[in-house]
Amino acid sequence: MDQAEQLRKRVSQQIQHNGSTRVIAVTSGKGGVGKTSLAVNLAIQLRKKGKRVVIIDADFGLANVEIMLGIRPQYNMADLIYNDKNIDDIITQGPMDIGFISGGSGVQDMVNLDKEQVRVMISKLVRLDTIADVVIIDTGAGISDSVLEFVLSSPEVLIVATPEPTSITDAYSLLKTVNRNKNFSADEKKIQIVSNRVGSKEEGKEIYEKLNIVSTKFLNIQMEYLGAIVQDSNASKAVIEQKPVSLAFPNSGSTKCYQEICNKLLELDETVEEPREGVAKFFLDFIRQKKKKY
Repeated sequence: MDQAEQLRKRVSQQIQHNGSTRVIAVTSGKGGVGKTSLAVNLAIQLRKKGKRVVIIDADFGLANVEIMLGIRPQYNMADLIYNDKNIDDIITQGPMDIGFISGGSGVQDMVNLDKEQVRVMISKLVRLDTIADVVIIDTGAGISDSVLEFVLSSPEVLIVATPEPTSITDAYSLLKTVNRNKNFSADEKKIQIVSNRVGSKEEGKEIYEKLNIVSTKFLNIQMEYLGAIVQDSNASKAVIEQKPVSLAFPNSGSTKCYQEICNKLLELDETVEEPREGVAKFFLDFIRQKKKKY
């Protein structure tokens, strides 16, 4: 039995009775396509539906979620590891009681943890399965190792793409790179496309169809289409005001698009038959992905 399997068995008792939270990784093949906007506005729409939501900012070196939510966290994931903080200590409350956790250097440092430190950390992360219905991971953009590890670990992935040819090409490159990983199984992962900054919903559907045709043909990955966010001047105004458009302009066209995407996500959730494994299992898989590189 290898060390990863021993670790898995050691923490399984902590996880098995808590796995209920839905974990969604929001990612993109390139930066600047509205990935963080989707993560934040989706959190707001889910909260309006009565869901308890926590966003984890895993886009290292940037503070886009902080800026968009208008909050500055006192602690981050590293404090969970090194400074004896618990989950409740490192969650900052944003608008509408949306929880926010800054990844900071803590997520990267997970690779250096020994087995006992991992066990302690997982025991703390189990708490998220009791206080959140949905955890949204805002990953970095592109195909860096950390992004791939989040995508491979998450049971549900939302890929954001725009009409720009480079965005579509880079989204496919992300899929191709993930597909090459021996730990990836298309049957065990739900990959969904959101088209952003499109001129019409028809254009958004075309982006999905282009990606789905090539991913199905060459990668044997069939994706689902969540919807499109139509270009809206109010979205640009919201960025200037440093507020999510769902809060700044609740009746705008783009806000209604986010509402539709949220409704689609909740509809898909009703079709899930198997119980979810939760946040702690997600991070255990993430740590295993990182340790395999070393």
